[in-house]
Amino acid sequence: MIIRSLLDTDLYKFSMMQVVLHQYPGAHAEYRFKCRTPGVDLVPYLDEIRSELETLCQLRFDEDELQYLRGLRYIKSDFVDFLGLFRLNTKYVELGPSPEAPGEIEIHIRGPWLHTILFEVPLLAIINEVYFRNTQPGIDLSTGRERLAAKITLLHDTPGYADCRIADYGTRRRFSRDWHREVVTALRDRLGPQLAGTSNVALARELGLIPLGTLAHEYLQAHQALGPRLRDSQVAALEAWAREYRGDLGIALSDVYGLNAFLRDFDMYFCKLFDGTRHDSGDPFAWGERVLAHYRANRVDPRGKILVFSDGLDIPQVMKLYAHFQGRCQLAFGVGTNLTNDVGPTPLQIVIKMVRCNGQPVAKLSDSPGKNMCDDPAYVTYLRQVFEIPAESAG
Repeated sequence: MIIRSLLDTDLYKFSMMQVVLHQYPGAHAEYRFKCRTPGVDLVPYLDEIRSELETLCQLRFDEDELQYLRGLRYIKSDFVDFLGLFRLNTKYVELGPSPEAPGEIEIHIRGPWLHTILFEVPLLAIINEVYFRNTQPGIDLSTGRERLAAKITLLHDTPGYADCRIADYGTRRRFSRDWHREVVTALRDRLGPQLAGTSNVALARELGLIPLGTLAHEYLQAHQALGPRLRDSQVAALEAWAREYRGDLGIALSDVYGLNAFLRDFDMYFCKLFDGTRHDSGDPFAWGERVLAHYRANRVDPRGKILVFSDGLDIPQVMKLYAHFQGRCQLAFGVGTNLTNDVGPTPLQIVIKMVRCNGQPVAKLSDSPGKNMCDDPAYVTYLRQVFEIPAESAG
């Protein structure tokens, strides 16, 4: 049994789910799985994955978990009441071998957004753990522990980095649940205040850490179908977030349509309203410089704003970014796979992405073309035209 609590997921799933309950309870979503690592055969593990999925769908929130959620300042009581009745349902998930690509599996999640939004993170964690416990049985984790210790020492003991803080963002691609817990416990015990928290709500609760997260790409993508018109969908998504949280959880994600389109929409109002922005694709140094310049152009002092970096980070890259931007703004770093799946074997690059909302295609056109995922090429072309994104820069 890999997932033992519905809290074993990332906080932004709950923060987005609350918006869905209050503002889009009738929305319908479709998600699709993709393994970006070539040559990986997941078909032999389908029965095991399916069994873990069925166990996941038997879980309910217990009263202690609900009380923990009630204690988070931005979670509203009616949402917690809803979660008290909530259960994931296997009828929304289709899982099987790909008829077109031998060795690959297909996962389609279709159903009400409110009832499908919580599948992504635990299902990815299940696939990872099933794969590695079958391909790496009885693995000696000493290599992982040595690597983790070296990362902690580098960040903790290097002069000038006492105020450099990282957070664990590694739930989706972790080697295993138990290793994830060991990693975060070691970070807490040895980094102290240099560990800002974790995106994993179950571990935050268990280990006395701050749960961290705001919104993900799917939230902005969905507004391509939910907003007033496509060109205004990014603005509509940010406005809806502000209505829900009234200034709380104020980190805007900047790469659904690329940085140029984001900055066009992120005007003085949003610059002042949101606490900061998050980087998740493209050159992080160039991104940061442009965002800081954008704040200054909108008469906002960047020193009061947060830049959150979360794209494939390791500790040396965190330290380079910190040294570059230190003192010019507030900084936050979310480190994922490099912390929770660096034990020897090559981590899987697996994702579950929203591909449709209310029957309409949705897409992400980030500054890293390899991250783009849509099942309708014609729609992608149209999206580029609407947001003035050249094909060569958006993939």
